[in-house]
Amino acid sequence: MTTTHDKNTVTIYEYPTCSTCRSAVKWLENEGWTVNKHHIKEHPPTVEVLTDLIARSGLDIKKWFNTSGDVYKELQLKDKLPHLSQEEKIKLLSSHGMLIKRPVVTDGERVTVGFKPEQYAENWSRSV
Repeated sequence: MTTTHDKNTVTIYEYPTCSTCRSAVKWLENEGWTVNKHHIKEHPPTVEVLTDLIARSGLDIKKWFNTSGDVYKELQLKDKLPHLSQEEKIKLLSSHGMLIKRPVVTDGERVTVGFKPEQYAENWSRSV
C-alpha cells in the first residue's frame, strides 16, 4: 500500500529534472515538510499504490494522465483511453511513469496531482 508517513513527511512522485516538480519540492520544504522523493520514471508507483492514490485523490483517472507528454502522444492514448477499463488505465500508468501527471504528493491520507501554488496552500500549508 501507500508508504506510511509521520505527520511531518510527504511522499512525492517526481521527475527530478522537471521544473514543476522542483518547484513543488521547494514549496513543500519551505512549509517545513520532510519530502520523501520517488523518481517516477525509474520507479513508477505499483498498480496497488496507484489504485490507492487515485481513490484518495478523489480525481477522475483522466486527470492522472500527463496528456502533454511524449509517451502519451506516442501511444496515441487520446483515442485509446476512452476504450480502456479503469484497471487497464492503472496498469498503463504503473508501466510508464512518464504517463503520470506530476508531481504526485501524498501524506498517506491526502493526495494531490500536479503543482499549483494555490492548490498546495489549500492542501499542504503548515500554517494554521
